[in-house]
Amino acid sequence: MLRNVRIDNVVFMVADLARTERFYAGVVGLTVERQADDDGGPSMLIARIPGNLDLIFFEGEVKPGNSPILVFTLAEGGIDSVVDELVAAGSTIVTPVSHAPGGWSADFADPDGYVLSVYQEARLAR
Repeated sequence: MLRNVRIDNVVFMVADLARTERFYAGVVGLTVERQADDDGGPSMLIARIPGNLDLIFFEGEVKPGNSPILVFTLAEGGIDSVVDELVAAGSTIVTPVSHAPGGWSADFADPDGYVLSVYQEARLAR
Protein backbone atom coordinates (compact mmCIF):
# COMPACT_ATOMS: atom_id res chain seq x y z
CA MET A 1 0.00 0.00 0.00
CA LEU A 2 2.50 2.63 1.13
CA ARG A 3 5.38 1.57 -1.07
CA ASN A 4 8.14 3.93 -2.09
CA VAL A 5 7.21 6.58 0.48
CA ARG A 6 9.18 8.74 2.85
CA ILE A 7 8.20 10.80 5.85
CA ASP A 8 8.77 14.38 4.74
CA ASN A 9 6.62 16.32 7.18
CA VAL A 10 5.32 16.30 10.70
CA VAL A 11 2.30 18.63 10.93
CA PHE A 12 1.24 20.40 14.12
CA MET A 13 -1.87 22.41 14.87
CA VAL A 14 -0.95 25.38 17.09
CA ALA A 15 -2.95 28.08 18.85
CA ASP A 16 -0.69 31.00 17.88
CA LEU A 17 1.73 31.01 14.91
CA ALA A 18 3.69 34.01 16.20
CA ARG A 19 4.25 32.35 19.58
CA THR A 20 5.24 29.10 17.86
CA GLU A 21 7.66 30.97 15.60
CA ARG A 22 9.31 32.67 18.58
CA PHE A 23 9.70 29.34 20.38
CA TYR A 24 11.09 27.24 17.53
CA ALA A 25 13.37 30.02 16.22
CA GLY A 26 14.40 31.69 19.47
CA VAL A 27 14.37 28.86 22.00
CA VAL A 28 14.94 25.73 19.91
CA GLY A 29 17.20 27.53 17.39
CA LEU A 30 15.63 26.28 14.15
CA THR A 31 15.34 28.35 11.00
CA VAL A 32 11.63 29.01 10.62
CA GLU A 33 9.93 30.58 7.61
CA ARG A 34 6.34 31.74 7.24
CA GLN A 35 4.56 30.84 4.00
CA ALA A 36 1.10 31.36 2.55
CA ASP A 37 -0.84 28.54 0.94
CA ASP A 38 -0.46 28.33 -2.85
CA ASP A 39 -4.05 29.55 -3.21
CA GLY A 40 -3.68 32.41 -0.76
CA GLY A 41 -5.08 30.38 2.13
CA PRO A 42 -3.91 30.55 5.73
CA SER A 43 -0.24 30.99 6.41
CA MET A 44 1.92 28.28 7.91
CA LEU A 45 5.34 27.99 9.47
CA ILE A 46 7.95 25.60 8.17
CA ALA A 47 11.04 24.56 10.13
CA ARG A 48 13.40 22.56 7.93
CA ILE A 49 15.29 19.80 9.71
CA PRO A 50 18.43 18.33 8.09
CA GLY A 51 17.67 15.09 6.27
CA ASN A 52 14.63 16.41 4.36
CA LEU A 53 12.20 16.52 7.26
CA ASP A 54 10.02 19.58 7.76
CA LEU A 55 8.02 20.54 10.82
CA ILE A 56 4.92 22.34 9.56
CA PHE A 57 2.70 24.43 11.82
CA PHE A 58 -0.87 25.54 11.03
CA GLU A 59 -2.92 27.75 13.28
CA GLY A 60 -6.10 26.02 14.40
CA GLU A 61 -7.85 24.20 17.18
CA VAL A 62 -5.39 22.38 19.42
CA LYS A 63 -6.83 19.26 20.96
CA PRO A 64 -5.47 15.82 21.83
CA GLY A 65 -5.44 13.54 18.83
CA ASN A 66 -5.35 16.10 16.02
CA SER A 67 -1.61 16.69 16.06
CA PRO A 68 1.13 15.90 15.32
CA ILE A 69 0.40 14.12 12.06
CA LEU A 70 3.07 12.10 10.26
CA VAL A 71 2.89 12.72 6.52
CA PHE A 72 3.94 9.99 4.08
CA THR A 73 4.83 11.52 0.71
CA LEU A 74 3.93 9.35 -2.27
CA ALA A 75 6.89 9.53 -4.64
CA GLU A 76 4.94 8.07 -7.56
CA GLY A 77 1.52 9.63 -7.03
CA GLY A 78 -1.66 7.58 -7.16
CA ILE A 79 -3.16 9.00 -3.96
CA ASP A 80 -6.70 7.93 -4.91
CA SER A 81 -5.61 4.29 -5.34
CA VAL A 82 -3.65 4.36 -2.08
CA VAL A 83 -6.71 5.65 -0.19
CA ASP A 84 -8.90 2.99 -1.83
CA GLU A 85 -6.42 0.31 -0.69
CA LEU A 86 -6.41 1.72 2.85
CA VAL A 87 -10.22 1.54 2.97
CA ALA A 88 -10.23 -2.01 1.56
CA ALA A 89 -7.76 -3.03 4.27
CA GLY A 90 -10.09 -1.67 6.97
CA SER A 91 -8.54 1.72 7.73
CA THR A 92 -10.78 4.60 8.75
CA ILE A 93 -10.45 7.64 6.49
CA VAL A 94 -10.49 10.80 8.61
CA THR A 95 -10.20 13.29 5.74
CA PRO A 96 -10.78 12.19 2.13
CA VAL A 97 -8.45 13.23 -0.66
CA SER A 98 -8.50 17.01 -0.74
CA HIS A 99 -6.39 19.98 -1.80
CA ALA A 100 -3.29 20.63 0.30
CA PRO A 101 -0.48 23.18 -0.21
CA GLY A 102 1.22 22.14 -3.46
CA GLY A 103 -0.82 18.99 -4.00
CA TRP A 104 -3.30 16.57 -2.46
CA SER A 105 -3.58 14.84 0.90
CA ALA A 106 -5.80 12.43 2.80
CA ASP A 107 -5.79 11.50 6.48
CA PHE A 108 -6.46 8.08 7.97
CA ALA A 109 -6.40 6.61 11.47
CA ASP A 110 -4.35 3.76 12.86
CA PRO A 111 -6.04 1.24 15.21
CA ASP A 112 -5.37 3.48 18.24
CA GLY A 113 -6.83 6.57 16.59
CA TYR A 114 -3.56 8.30 15.69
CA VAL A 115 -3.96 10.30 12.51
CA LEU A 116 -1.54 9.62 9.64
CA SER A 117 -1.53 11.34 6.29
CA VAL A 118 -0.55 10.63 2.71
CA TYR A 119 0.51 13.49 0.46
CA GLN A 120 1.08 13.77 -3.24
CA GLU A 121 2.54 16.68 -5.17
CA ALA A 122 0.19 18.28 -7.68
CA ARG A 123 2.56 17.52 -10.57
CA LEU A 124 1.96 13.75 -10.19
CA ALA A 125 -1.07 11.91 -11.58
CA ARG A 126 -3.78 11.15 -9.05
